[in-house]
Amino acid sequence: MNQDDPFGVYVHVPFCATRCGYCDFNTYTPGELGSSASPESYLDALERELDLAAQSLAQRGLARPAHTVFVGGGTPSLLGARGLTRLLAAVRDSFGIARGAEITTESNPESTSPEFFAGLLDAGFTRVSLGMQSAAPHVLAILERRHTPGRAVQAAREALAAGFEHVNLDMIYGTPTETDADVQATLEAIVGAGVDHVSAYSLIVEEGTRMARKVRRGELPAPQDDVLAARYEMIDAYLAAAGMEWYEVSNWARPGGQCRHNEIYWRDGQWWGAGPGAHSHIAGERFYHVKHPATYARAVAEGRLPIKERERLSAQERHTERLMLGLRMRRGVPAEWIAPQAWPVVEDYCQRGLLRCFPEKCFREKAEGEELAAPEAFGEDNPREGGSCAQKGQRPPAEAAQRVAVTDAGRLFADGIVADLLVAEERAR
Repeated sequence: MNQDDPFGVYVHVPFCATRCGYCDFNTYTPGELGSSASPESYLDALERELDLAAQSLAQRGLARPAHTVFVGGGTPSLLGARGLTRLLAAVRDSFGIARGAEITTESNPESTSPEFFAGLLDAGFTRVSLGMQSAAPHVLAILERRHTPGRAVQAAREALAAGFEHVNLDMIYGTPTETDADVQATLEAIVGAGVDHVSAYSLIVEEGTRMARKVRRGELPAPQDDVLAARYEMIDAYLAAAGMEWYEVSNWARPGGQCRHNEIYWRDGQWWGAGPGAHSHIAGERFYHVKHPATYARAVAEGRLPIKERERLSAQERHTERLMLGLRMRRGVPAEWIAPQAWPVVEDYCQRGLLRCFPEKCFREKAEGEELAAPEAFGEDNPREGGSCAQKGQRPPAEAAQRVAVTDAGRLFADGIVADLLVAEERAR
């Protein structure tokens, strides 16, 4: 673990009041858990795990304070401000929290209030992420979301009024029965709320969910790829006009509003995932915890880390993940990550306007996650325009310190581009 790289702590809160029809996350409703697990017993177990985790890392010489903390779920706001304050204190007492850390919690609009946000701010939280999904009542009904259409915007304004500088709203697009007008209304509501970050995700019908069963029975139409692509372009154009720039394929922010915790994931960084079912990446090893809260609590009560399975990725697996995640980001990847044999593919995609190559000096960072615009003087190698890639089939000259990234148009094809690069590398081996 490089001591200069940011280290994150993710905490999973596995509780939801009800289960949405499209969701396949590791969450549990009160009816599913009964009296065997409560918020208080969960926090007791979480404190034990965090202590065990900090001790384990210290024994390996890997102990570091958290540069980011992200509380996700589930519905973390069901713990209330008091429970989240206790949760954050447990992270601080075990790992420690670095000065200037980003500390985020997800929240359901229905379980928040001005007093809730004031309590979070007092506890040390710096960022709030709210699940809006849509401003259209019939879309929320299809998704089986329980909040009213205007509540998410109201909650965002309450968080800003409490003093939060960074507030995110999530939206989902491509829901069956959704129209362009529904997406437009959602975007207008989001921008009108005054938030500095938006996450927009295309609906994925996950196997095992109620929505998947409805689609299979023909009760709902499946999302269509061409509709999803058109909606994505609509979202991007609207947010760009409102002053938000994409920095990852599904995320837009005003300058300085990028989510530093998620950037740790996208940059193949290091984080400890605490709580039932949480995933971690430490020193080249990935592992995840047992999923059920009761099983999780028993393990930590016995003094054991609740790890279910470990995996040490091969060099090729690490390379694949770095390309897949890195090419989803506006900043792209260093040119040296791409094998020489794959440069004909890079050149082809550059000529088609789907990839861009540019000198490192075209992209600098003023601060963590804050991007500088590329100077126009770089002409055909301007990151905003596509550009060429030096000589066909070769790496760019080392002195150019080039990077490779998808263009605005290339975002919709990022996964396919990565697949073609990997196939070209594999054929050359």
